[in-house]
Amino acid sequence: MILSAKYIFPVTSEPLRDGAILVKGDKIADIGELEALRLRYPDEEVTDFGLAALMPGFVDLHTRLEKSVLRGIVADQPYAQWILSIIERSTHLEASDWYDSAILGGLDALSSGITTVSDITSTGASLEAVESLGMRGVIYREVGAMDKMRIPHAMHAAAVDIDKWRASVDPTRVSVGVAPASIYANHPEVFRLTSQLAIKEELPVAIRLAGSREEYNFVMYGSSMFAVDNMDEEARGYVEIPPWLPFGVTPVRYALNWGAFDAPSVLVVYAVHVTDEDINKLREHDAAICTCPRANAMLGMGMAPLPEYLKGGFRMGLGTDSPAATDSTDMFSEMRVGLLMNRARGTRKFLDSKTMLELATIGGARALKMDDRIGSLEVGKLADIVAVDLSSSNQSIELNPIAAVVNTCFTSDVLMTMVGGKVLYEKSRWHVGVEVAKNIARVIEIRAKLKA
Repeated sequence: MILSAKYIFPVTSEPLRDGAILVKGDKIADIGELEALRLRYPDEEVTDFGLAALMPGFVDLHTRLEKSVLRGIVADQPYAQWILSIIERSTHLEASDWYDSAILGGLDALSSGITTVSDITSTGASLEAVESLGMRGVIYREVGAMDKMRIPHAMHAAAVDIDKWRASVDPTRVSVGVAPASIYANHPEVFRLTSQLAIKEELPVAIRLAGSREEYNFVMYGSSMFAVDNMDEEARGYVEIPPWLPFGVTPVRYALNWGAFDAPSVLVVYAVHVTDEDINKLREHDAAICTCPRANAMLGMGMAPLPEYLKGGFRMGLGTDSPAATDSTDMFSEMRVGLLMNRARGTRKFLDSKTMLELATIGGARALKMDDRIGSLEVGKLADIVAVDLSSSNQSIELNPIAAVVNTCFTSDVLMTMVGGKVLYEKSRWHVGVEVAKNIARVIEIRAKLKA
């Protein structure tokens, strides 16, 4: 088939006007001017999206699809209070609820042009959802234990799940990794053992690190509401008080001391509260960076030093974070908020729209070490393609079509989402392996339970 539109954004090269893409099987077979492709491939059916842009699908470096049903349940709270409230609400959910919630999150992602997700889960619901929907993804099995005596069991359970998950998915679309739980919910030994497991089983690693001031104070001073001696008995469980002392180092240095970056493929999520030394250490270990501008702003977490990471040549991209925090899985808003926050920061690096689009596509692919397959429109790459309507743009599209997408487009402007040559979403129509109406009905039931 041939896909055509007024604009083609290859991302790794300049935009094309009146261009087209030939899709054969699951890959891009040719790119060029529409009339030229018509002549070369006269038997191919042409789908013309008109005044629109064809571009690579977004790569969401950090989301929690299974948390989608919690959207708007906990609002107007800073990070530490928010996370504790979400944990409490989550106790009301059953295994089937998590799956239906993850399906909702996947549908949101596809309808907003996201074709690849990087997701951390302990239930496996996100893995099942991504597989069922035909999406592409890297799903990390979360592992954590606050009590040192429980670490062997936690690591064994994670290893068993990882083997099971790997056997249950299409490896051409979905891969499995491992992710230690957050610092304030984990014994430090877990970081070392997670790295060892990743090296042994050749797994990618995702670490949520240096995300909030509370976490920073917890590691540096042993204070904040995350400190174990501030927890009530139910939250504390069997953990000794305190299980470890303040370290007097930054979260990045703390994780480094416990071998958290020893694995060959490590993605650091957030990386907000970092020093220049932290940035240098992350660069030395070739850690990839995921920034989540909207969640950072919504929860008062701070702002990642994006210009410094760009200057340092990091592999990096954007994440939409938990829908329970941002209320949507929306990369358009992520690009826009990230752009505006960093411009307002007043650094000498003035970010432009092209940079933000790169972070949302090829940047995320590089962070996952998948840029040889996805993240840009190039011959031989997988046909993960999105069509975005530009007919309602408030900008002069001819002058800068990329700025028009980043500054003025919304999820409602997505006309089509394709993964591996298969159209999974068209405007108001789904081509996925789940009953969408049934899922929405289930989500309504679950939300009623959460509000009770």
